[in-house]
Amino acid sequence: MVQQDDVTAIRTAVTAGTTALGIELGSTRIKACLVGPDGTPIASGSHAWENEYVDRTWTYSLDAVETGLRECYADLVADVEARYGVRPTTFGALGVSAMMHGYLAFDAAGELLVPFRTWRNTSTGAAAAELTELLGYNVPLRWSVAHWYQAVLDEEPHVDDVASLTTLAGYVHRRLTGRHVLGVGDASGMFPVDPATRDYDRRMLDLLDERVATRRALPKLEELLPRVLVAGEEAGALTPEGAAWLDPTGTLEAGVPLCPPEGDAGTGMVATASVTPRTGNVSAGTSIFAMVVLERPLESVHHEIDVVTTPAGDLVAMVHCNNGASELSAWASLLGELAAALGSTATPDDVFGAFFRAALDGDADGGGLLAYNYLSGEPITGLEEGRPLVVRTPDSRLTLANFARTQVYGAFGTLALGMRVLAREGVAVDAMFAHGGMFRTAGVAQRLLAAAIDAPVTVGRTAGEGGAWGIAVLAAYLRDRLAAPQDADARAADLGGYLRDHVFASAELDTVEPDAADVAGFAAYLERYDAGLAVERAATAAL
Repeated sequence: MVQQDDVTAIRTAVTAGTTALGIELGSTRIKACLVGPDGTPIASGSHAWENEYVDRTWTYSLDAVETGLRECYADLVADVEARYGVRPTTFGALGVSAMMHGYLAFDAAGELLVPFRTWRNTSTGAAAAELTELLGYNVPLRWSVAHWYQAVLDEEPHVDDVASLTTLAGYVHRRLTGRHVLGVGDASGMFPVDPATRDYDRRMLDLLDERVATRRALPKLEELLPRVLVAGEEAGALTPEGAAWLDPTGTLEAGVPLCPPEGDAGTGMVATASVTPRTGNVSAGTSIFAMVVLERPLESVHHEIDVVTTPAGDLVAMVHCNNGASELSAWASLLGELAAALGSTATPDDVFGAFFRAALDGDADGGGLLAYNYLSGEPITGLEEGRPLVVRTPDSRLTLANFARTQVYGAFGTLALGMRVLAREGVAVDAMFAHGGMFRTAGVAQRLLAAAIDAPVTVGRTAGEGGAWGIAVLAAYLRDRLAAPQDADARAADLGGYLRDHVFASAELDTVEPDAADVAGFAAYLERYDAGLAVERAATAAL
């Protein structure tokens, strides 16, 4: 319970505007997190939303973005008022984060030219393959440049009218500040970034412009992309129009400084203090991905591995899987319906927790069951579309415990395949942190992830807060730098030191070492999983 002295101090911070606010637009939830002067979460708000599948394209409407942001912010304000009896009118800093990649193309008047194409779309195979060969750099299907170049290849009419490209975080940031900028981590999912300059790679830009010029006369790509900023740089201030857009009540005041908008991968690194070499993190939500900060560039190009950057611009190897915990949630919901039909009053969280905990009692190899969580295509395994499957042989052991363990294993299967690529590259990881909703149930996903990657996994008290807290911390980092200005040339200030010494100095962390039996069991499971991909491919061809 928060002590009265703490409530008074927080109320003072809210009134004085020394807090920092982070808002993240995730795949299924928009979440706001307000932190106090020391980076500790003091209030939150959220809004549930879902992507739409329209004309074979995964998308969100910009109307849904606006509505969701407003309701999320209103929910946060209500939480602050309920807890502390005051309504915030300003903040020390504000930051916006969102799911990375995708395609948001605007004309010169700021009008969206085609519906938002999210990271989940896998229709850019020709462009990604050509760009990867041209640049000598893995360009994944979901990257913004792959979507843009695919539109060029397909001779889509809107391409001639494109005046700017951005990500979802960049779009929201521009609505709030009027500035067309992006944090370097999110920018590295639009186009490759040179770690020496912490900006788009000039040589690769020139190569692409030359290739595009052979097809049609278009502006240089750099003219369309957002300006790149690193953590700690001021990315504009909340305009009166931006304040009214976020808070139609008129209570929120203009002038709040904003940190660079970032992607969910970058905020996940911050939320787990994984921004220095040999550290890594796993974020588990609708998608699941691992990030490992590199000591040196990878020796080879791997289609399973994206090379992006931290919010400070250091190279990161990213294993991104399109499919994460959604199928787990669907099965837990089904079991909840069964429980309700039997007269149970268990809440969805109760059901989800019980289902998860049952996994600990399952056979180490899942009892011969297989689970594929492929609701959408999965580039790492070469699938353009997905079909969720549960597969078992006649002699498999179908129990609740084995079924639950297999579903958790299934969420980590593709991730483990990608992590084995990094192991063959000799990439070393001293610490792997995990965050996201899967890790709210203590000890389950954490233990099984340790088995999947055969490495210790650490979870902090804020594991369930995820990226909303991460972007709030980046906003707080800006707030504190503005309060104590440093050398303007120190563009990539010591974010790692700030996290270590200020945010995580007294953090409550729990580390689980991999269990030998679990490691062996998951290895056996993964061997079946890899072989069983033939079943998944057959299903996508037939259904």
